[in-house]
Amino acid sequence: MESFVLPMPKKSFPPAAARDGYHHGALRKALIDASEALLAERGLEGFSLREVARRSGVSPAAPAHHFGDAAGLLRVVATLAFEGLTVALEAGNARGKGDPVARLREQGVGYVGFALGYPGRFGLMFRPDIEKDDELERSSLAAFAVLEWGVRNLYGVSASQPLTPTQWNALLSLWSVVHGFAQLALAGNFDRFELAGGREALLRQVLAPMLDQHLAALKPAATRGRSRTKGVRA
Repeated sequence: MESFVLPMPKKSFPPAAARDGYHHGALRKALIDASEALLAERGLEGFSLREVARRSGVSPAAPAHHFGDAAGLLRVVATLAFEGLTVALEAGNARGKGDPVARLREQGVGYVGFALGYPGRFGLMFRPDIEKDDELERSSLAAFAVLEWGVRNLYGVSASQPLTPTQWNALLSLWSVVHGFAQLALAGNFDRFELAGGREALLRQVLAPMLDQHLAALKPAATRGRSRTKGVRA
């Protein structure tokens, strides 16, 4: 019996970026994940679109197709980092429930936990040489606002009232403590203590008590002003 063979169509290849998208439906996420891994390993100085593409298994043109250039890709990674940090801080609020001190302590635990979980993103988001756009600015301000509201609740200061210099100092000191702790942890400076519980022990046995001690020094001044103000955002 004579076999029947369908005629082969002429090959027509789409542009490289389109091929990458067809074969790799989650290309955008893959490029972001590859960027984060590369940043964690080599820092911004060792970052390149070509290496991101190689790690993602796509053509060198694919990252530029999705993000424009390296600066565009880095802005997206930094924006996602601040959005993730905001989620971590809000989760800390939820763990702290109605106690302003516990909420700020848990925000700090969430901050450092985020940094240790996403070192590539964390190393990028505060760099002054990242070109900001409206989305990146919005996401960074949203994360800072969670901490500010925590301090406002601690001191009983409503949204309509400006923070005093002392209250601003409290806010910046809390940020400095957790940010510095995160940087030291990421650099391996706490590894020598060999905590049995690993990261969770570092957060709960070292950081949380440290924050409680720091907040205890702020609390007396906070409670003196609490009765003067009502309606503070939870």
